[in-house]
This record gives sequence, structure tokens and C-alpha cells, in this order.
Amino acid sequence: TTDIAESNGQRLARLRARHRWTQARLATESGYSLGAIRSFEQGVRSLDRPAVILAFAQALDCHPTEITGAPYVPVQADHDGQAAVASVAAVRRALMRHDRPTRPTEAEAAAINLPDLHTRVHDANTHRQAAALTKAGAELPALLRDLQVAAELTTGDQKRQAYNLLASAYECAMQYLYKLGHSSDATLATERVVWASQETGDPLRILAARWYDAGEFLTIGEHDEAGHIIDEALTELGAISSPGPEAVSLRGAFQLKASLNLARAADTKAAVRHLAHARQAADELGEDRNDYQLQFGPTNTALWSVSLPVEMGHGRDAVARAEKVRLPDDYSQERHSHFHIDRGRAYFYNGQRDEAVAAFLEAERLAPQATRAHAAVRETIGTMIRTRKRGDLVELGIRVGVV
Repeated sequence: TTDIAESNGQRLARLRARHRWTQARLATESGYSLGAIRSFEQGVRSLDRPAVILAFAQALDCHPTEITGAPYVPVQADHDGQAAVASVAAVRRALMRHDRPTRPTEAEAAAINLPDLHTRVHDANTHRQAAALTKAGAELPALLRDLQVAAELTTGDQKRQAYNLLASAYECAMQYLYKLGHSSDATLATERVVWASQETGDPLRILAARWYDAGEFLTIGEHDEAGHIIDEALTELGAISSPGPEAVSLRGAFQLKASLNLARAADTKAAVRHLAHARQAADELGEDRNDYQLQFGPTNTALWSVSLPVEMGHGRDAVARAEKVRLPDDYSQERHSHFHIDRGRAYFYNGQRDEAVAAFLEAERLAPQATRAHAAVRETIGTMIRTRKRGDLVELGIRVGVV
């Protein structure tokens, strides 16, 4: 027999037992049927949708990662994965040094060079968008240190530039940590993004940081708080007379975040309405942009039109939309891989298991570490292996670490 790693459902059962609850009690508290609880706990029904995980997490008063088991340790044979996580501790230390006296050496003080720092920040984000997490992680600790020194020692406009670069580097760190399943460290990085953005004095940069802040509340199921942040941002953006493309792009990004928040809160009609508002912003913009590291435009909106039905478990709708998406060749590898993950989940919900495996394999080809660490990918693959063992599927399960 093939040994399968612990599933989300098994972790759910352990958390339930810790509360000394019966399955019937968990069903009552969460709003899911007793049959669904049994299927999840037996690992024959995939517990991969964030909205469902959040419902159980709130009922059991735990963090969602206690159900998903993040962060994940790459298997020993996954040398690239081992290398990708090797920098996590150093990035964490750099985040902890935030807003502390840097006490730079004379050499560090003399070496401050904002154009060079701009290039390094761009390179780190380019690696991250190319799904080269090992390279991004290796660059971040020293980069964050140098930017912290620059932000402390510069003055005037140079200080604002330094903080803008620091905010962008913190965003890169946040995405690097999030992709590898280190959600608590990613939350810490998000707080640093918000703080550094405020120091720039740039109203749009400050609003962009709130996009990430809203995402933190969304992740833990605090939909009202996330919605409040989003609504405030949309109000401020709506008050801008003759908005430029950056403001339009931010407005569209917040509309997408609102649609995701409402989808997870099971308000389908409102989620669809905000997605339509995002499409209007994309049409107004007429191009794909990457302002403040927030990709938005017609392509991103098309991708989210697939993500939303996946979030709601609507496989047929998600598959139909996914098959219409045509991504530009120059679109980031990170977003390409995430699209294939969504496509794979859509096929799985739609009962098309072979197509699901093929989509996950394509996502893994493009972004190995991010795909193998993705909570929904791991859970879905584990469920498929439990219910039907096959060559390619088991081999993928071994690389992902669920076998």
C-alpha cells in the first residue's frame, strides 16, 4: 500500500477531539452535515476550499493553518525546495529588525546607493514573479538590511525613496514567505509593508498597502474587517478627480479583493457584482499594469473570474471560464502557475481527474516550490491518491510530500 501523509480532514479530527466534541457537535457548530464531516475526516472528500476551512477554524477557535498543516517541509529529494526554504530564518530575522536602530558600520553607511538599491529590489521581485523563490530568498536578507540602513540615514526626498523601496522589498518577502506556507511570517512582513508605505507620504502607495492588510483579515475569516478596509480604500479612490492609470489600477485591484472576500463570506451575488466593477476598471485601463506590485488589468481580471467560482466550489463554471483564458506569453510565471492550480482544482470539482493532474503538473513545471507548498494542491492530490492511485499522480504526490 501507499502511505499517505496526514490530510486536512485528519487534522480536523484531531482538533475536534482536542475539544472533546463529537462529529455531530462539529456539524452543528460549523453548519456542515454529519456526512460531510465524516467524509472530510476520512480523507475521501477534499477539504481544500478556504471558506470551508475557515468555517471549521472559527468553530474550533483555531488558526486555519492548524487544519492545513502549513508550513510544509520539502522532502529531502526536493533539493530546490530545500534551497528555497533555506533563507526563511534569515528573512524572518531581517523582518524582526524592522524599526530598530540599524547601527551601521562606516562601510555600510558609505555604500548607500539608491539607484543600486532600486535595481536590487527590481531583481528580487523579478525572481519572485518568475517563481524563482530560491533566488528571491537568497537576496532578501542582505537587501532588507541595506534598505533599513538607507531609510535610517537618508533625509528628505531620498528618505521617502528609501522607504518606497523598503515597502516593495517587504512585499517581496511577504510573497516569498506566503508561497512557502509561512503565513505568520508573511503576516509580519505585511505589517512592515503598511508601516514603510506610510513613511513614503505617497497616498496611493499607502492605499496599496491596505490591499495586503485586507488580505490578512480575509485569510483568517474576518470578512467584516476586510470589507471595512476595502470599502474605505474604494471611497478614497473614488474621491480622486481625474484619476490616473495608477488609481484606476488600484480601484480594480480592490474590487477584485472585495469579490474574493464576499465569495468566502458566501455572498455570491455581491461577489459577482464586484467582479463586474473590476471588469469595468480593466476596460477603462485597457492594459495590464503592475503598480506597487499589484498586477491588475484585463488579464488579471480574467484570471480572477476563474478563481472566484473555484473559491465557491463551482467546478463547471470555473472550467468553462478557464478554457476561455489566454494568458500573454510575457505574463509572470507565478501567475501562469497559479492559473493552472485554479484550473486543476476546477477540473477536480468537475470530476475530471486526469485533466486536474495534468494542470497541477503544468503548475509544478512552472513554479515547483510554490505548487508543492500550496495547501489546496497538497490536499487535492492526497484525496485523489486515496481514492485512485495512478503512476503520474503518485509520483507528483511524492514530490509534493503527501506520499
